[in-house]
Amino acid sequence: MIQVDNLSFKYGNHVILDHLSFQIDTGGLYALMGPNGCGKTTLLRCIARLANPQEGRVLVDGKDVKDYDIRGLAQRIAMVRQQTIPDFEFPAYDIVMMGRHPYQHRLQASTEEDLHIVETAMQTTHTWHLRNHVPSQLSGGEMQRVMIARALAQQTPIMLLDEPTSNLDIAHQLEIMQLLQSINRTEGKTILIVVHDLNLALRFCPQSLLLYQGHLFFNGNSLEALTPQHISHVFGVEASLTDGFLHYERPYAG
Repeated sequence: MIQVDNLSFKYGNHVILDHLSFQIDTGGLYALMGPNGCGKTTLLRCIARLANPQEGRVLVDGKDVKDYDIRGLAQRIAMVRQQTIPDFEFPAYDIVMMGRHPYQHRLQASTEEDLHIVETAMQTTHTWHLRNHVPSQLSGGEMQRVMIARALAQQTPIMLLDEPTSNLDIAHQLEIMQLLQSINRTEGKTILIVVHDLNLALRFCPQSLLLYQGHLFFNGNSLEALTPQHISHVFGVEASLTDGFLHYERPYAG
């Protein structure tokens, strides 16, 4: 379970997150949505303790993330960042093996268990055949699946993903979302995904969080979150829902 309690974050005098309070239930699959600059990435970073809020706190399983040591928190939360191309040319297999670092001691060789976990993660994400490829040899979709495999190898109950479908074509967007949905259903992981495509969120994520100007606008069922009224208020466009599919019409003039 993730609990966000009265969380506020700002850069200088610029408020990014303004007193957010909400709960993400264990085993839930949540979409995090909102217009550019509303604080989605900052919220993920605060949950993962990559950014320190000026007010409030984040609890994971009832414990403040500040009270976890680095190894302990890395055994609870795995994060797939928006920028998926590493600055190094390690083979995909070695990149996925990095997910085992929270369980290894310094200079310790990988155990048979580590090897099995990494292979299973790569088989699950359909990247095992790419294990000897370096990032420059991988497509955007392949690299994204490798990074998800690394998060799986980390064996955390919580996964945070920042726009995992950005810059991917439609087929690869569906592939990534289907993969995450399958991981959620089969492994029971709590997954929070920053999503820009509202139809992807509506199709794959049962629950949604809507951020607007640094505030939590809605937290609940995705069908109730993504109504034409909410979309016009948060995103400034008119929309209609037909047969479970959202159609965007024009900027909201209200």
